Amino acid sequence: MEPTASTAPSEMEVPAAHAGRRLDKFLRAQFKGVPAGLIFRHLRKGGIRVNGRKADGGYRIQEGDVLTLPAFEVQDAAPKQPPPKALVARLNRAIVYEDEQLLIVDKPAGVPVHVGTGHRGGVIEALRADRPHEPDLDLAHRLDRETSGLLILTKTPAMLRYLSELFAQGDAVRRDYVALVRGAWPERLTELTDPIARTPRGVVVAADGDPALTRTRVRRRFGDVATLLDVELITGRKHQIRVHTSHAGHPIAGDDKYGDAAFTSRVGGSGLFLHATGLSFPLPDGETLTVTSPTPDSWQRIFDRLAGRPPAGNRRGGQRRRGGRRPGRRG
Repeated sequence: MEPTASTAPSEMEVPAAHAGRRLDKFLRAQFKGVPAGLIFRHLRKGGIRVNGRKADGGYRIQEGDVLTLPAFEVQDAAPKQPPPKALVARLNRAIVYEDEQLLIVDKPAGVPVHVGTGHRGGVIEALRADRPHEPDLDLAHRLDRETSGLLILTKTPAMLRYLSELFAQGDAVRRDYVALVRGAWPERLTELTDPIARTPRGVVVAADGDPALTRTRVRRRFGDVATLLDVELITGRKHQIRVHTSHAGHPIAGDDKYGDAAFTSRVGGSGLFLHATGLSFPLPDGETLTVTSPTPDSWQRIFDRLAGRPPAGNRRGGQRRRGGRRPGRRG
């Protein structure tokens, strides 16, 4: 597809109505004819600046921020492919909480939160397509494509701003995960504090990286082969749990980026053994919303085999609430 026009370098001020949105999403909405890859490339190289400084695409813009923009080549908009109907139906079945301001979906492993290379549908695109009456539906945070579990989406800019501020506080939103890692995790190792940096070769532990804090507790041991960990994510760096556990010498099973192929083969199964199992945070009215999700059914077969006993039937606990308003637990 050939470019049909170019924009001139410019500056723009963020209006109040868009405060709290991710910078990359705001830019994609403002410049619909500009390929997403071009926007991301300018962000990586510093061609797009916020208040004179290089900014990450995940930065939550604020009212009055001044964006400095380069010239963009604008292309004719290509017809959008609708997300697969099966994905839309699957995600609707996976909604575990919903009210007038937000919803929480139990994201299946392998489904990206947004469309990327090689994927026709992501969580946000599929649910937006199914909910044209909710034009402000947005992701409050992210999960890796390979990670399953609880994901918050907001329905209003006000709730997006509110949750963005909570996430920025570090521990205001409790985020619990469970992970199957290599070897015998030391009981004394309850906090991982290595700083994390993004580099051209990926996310790594680096002395000059961003502060990162992950808390862990042993839930179950499988001899010296593997350990099932309860993990609390305090900061939310990209790939934080995966990088921290790998750096500690105990990579997560099924992690093809930071993991151990031999360990993954020994464990068996498929996919990344990292599941977002719990969320708890205060709502604007002062009540606390707590939502939990059991580990995937397929994990139990792996646990049984690692424990040396025959696989049992379906042991999955909890209930899937469907239809209408889906209440979580408030306390």
